[in-house]
Amino acid sequence: MKPRVVLRRPELEDQGEFIARARASKDLHRPWVAAPSTPAQFKAYVRRMREPANHGFLVCESGQGTIVGAINLTNVVLGLFRSGYLGYYAFSGYERQGFMRAGLRQMVRYAFKSLKLHRLEANIQQGNLASIALVRSCGFSKEGYSPRYLKIGGRWRDHERWAIIAP
Repeated sequence: MKPRVVLRRPELEDQGEFIARARASKDLHRPWVAAPSTPAQFKAYVRRMREPANHGFLVCESGQGTIVGAINLTNVVLGLFRSGYLGYYAFSGYERQGFMRAGLRQMVRYAFKSLKLHRLEANIQQGNLASIALVRSCGFSKEGYSPRYLKIGGRWRDHERWAIIAP
């Protein structure tokens, strides 16, 4: 059976499609995340995802190759810790259709099998019920609560800490 989505690294050539989708998704993303929506932000994103501790992927619909979202594994630490942090977002028109679930499951397999990580963590704002449902459906467990954890939209926001451990 052909996979529903493919994950691929972002390239500078993706800038036009990515920025258009990010701009069209601002209402969907607010206040949870701010996807790169200018050429400078996109170039910085591609550069950052090429650093050794980061693994950024575009979630693309397998038939047409349309970019439907992004999943980023960042701050990967190897050695005894073998862990990383996940961030992700769907683009408008592609949310709640299973694309991100399929992509996140692929990312978890990549992290555990290819990178040999032991743990993945996703920090999610409490009101982001769709994101919480996504990680729960992919086998993540709630581990705790982190007050004023990340600065998003100019404010320090509380987050729930969700994680999955390699089998």
